[in-house]
Amino acid sequence: MRLSVCVILLSFILCASADIREAGRFAWDAVGGAWDMWRAYRDMREANYKNSDKYFHARGNFDAAQRGPGGAWAAKVISDAREKWQSDVSGRGAEDTRADQEANDWGRGGGDPNRYRPRGLPDKY
Repeated sequence: MRLSVCVILLSFILCASADIREAGRFAWDAVGGAWDMWRAYRDMREANYKNSDKYFHARGNFDAAQRGPGGAWAAKVISDAREKWQSDVSGRGAEDTRADQEANDWGRGGGDPNRYRPRGLPDKY
């Protein structure tokens, strides 16, 4: 009887610690994904290159999603918030928002961001 109680308690402890590890990994990936999105935004602002915004959208989402589910989640939340703000406040319009979201989805889905890379964008990016 004692042995079975010990086995059951040990099972609960192992399951709980596995969930904690997974949650920690998700959070760590989310923080890294947010950093990837920030880095892509910073590079886009620094490059200040005509018609490059879709490339940077795709690249940020791609880099974040490569970290795992937490990174992909962070990329989606940040992208959706950015596009909501852009369509509501900046007045860029639904077509630009749709095109940005297409690039976001492409990158987050594992598509090569270079699909959106404009000719002449410095190799640094």
